[in-house]
Amino acid sequence: MGKDSPLLLRAALGEKVERPPVWMMRQAGRYMKIYRDLRDKYPSFRERSENPNLSYEISMQPFHAFKPDGVILFSDILTPLPGMGINFEIVESKGPIIDNPIRNLNQVENLSELIPEQSLSFVGDVLTSLKKDINNQAALLGFVGAPWTLAAYVVEGKSSKNYSIIKSMAFREPEILHKLLNHFAKSIGDYLNYQIKSGAQIVQIFDSWAGQLSPQDYDIFAGPYQKKVIDIVKKEHPDTPIVLYISGSAGILERMAKTGVDIISLDWTVDMHEACERLPKNIGIQGNVDPGILFGSKESITKRIDDTFTKASGKKYILNLGHGILPGTPEENAKAFFEHGKELSY
Repeated sequence: MGKDSPLLLRAALGEKVERPPVWMMRQAGRYMKIYRDLRDKYPSFRERSENPNLSYEISMQPFHAFKPDGVILFSDILTPLPGMGINFEIVESKGPIIDNPIRNLNQVENLSELIPEQSLSFVGDVLTSLKKDINNQAALLGFVGAPWTLAAYVVEGKSSKNYSIIKSMAFREPEILHKLLNHFAKSIGDYLNYQIKSGAQIVQIFDSWAGQLSPQDYDIFAGPYQKKVIDIVKKEHPDTPIVLYISGSAGILERMAKTGVDIISLDWTVDMHEACERLPKNIGIQGNVDPGILFGSKESITKRIDDTFTKASGKKYILNLGHGILPGTPEENAKAFFEHGKELSY
């Protein structure tokens, strides 16, 4: 791949690069004034994420402000659900609400097949426009939610603290849950392929709630379905790097590495040096910086970046946070994160 290719893409493919690329999960969003102003004008999250012009504009806001090495589609992990017949709304400060939570076999069997070209054409439009306008100055990222996390939302009906409803289904009626997870895996694999065809150069799978499973239950309800998604994508797009992120993943890193993923995005609850020792050499690493550090001084931010980068020595590494950037983070601190990241060198 030539030097004209985006740094993030070259690094994700394991090529020798001059410095680690840098981007941030949730880099488009509430911490930016320009985003909050637009949110006031368009209060519906679904409108902001499903109107191609608005999604495009929001995706580009951090690129104009900070020039990260990656531009990620502004969307939501629940965006594909209506295409399967599951409606949802996102309520400010409450999070996602599912109108009619899935609790029985009949509901699972009545789910529609996801046809991304039809129900998610707006995503394709946004990615195509972003790819053209970024013009390889950054890599374009697509993303999805993994089957377990999607299932957790649609079975619980909203965000949950203890996941008692979906765990009840897992341990009482596992055949219903497996049927739902299987439907999501096929749908999400197809959706990722559509994102790649539309211009995404790297894709990230968020299994945000898989860290709530014991390792033995991860092996039953999360890992196999992540692998199914990855297999579907790799069959059509073997050279597209896939990143996997799980919040609270310190206990299951080795399991994540067995899914066929190219890069593991670490949260901040594991030491970077220990994570590098636990993961196979061929797996890249992203993240690990506590987003809370961005509420500190510029000195503390640069020190933490340096420490993380030093500990990742010998690994292909993408500088990122261990979770999304938090609302209320000072924009100048986000800027300091990007600026210092770009000063690192191998």
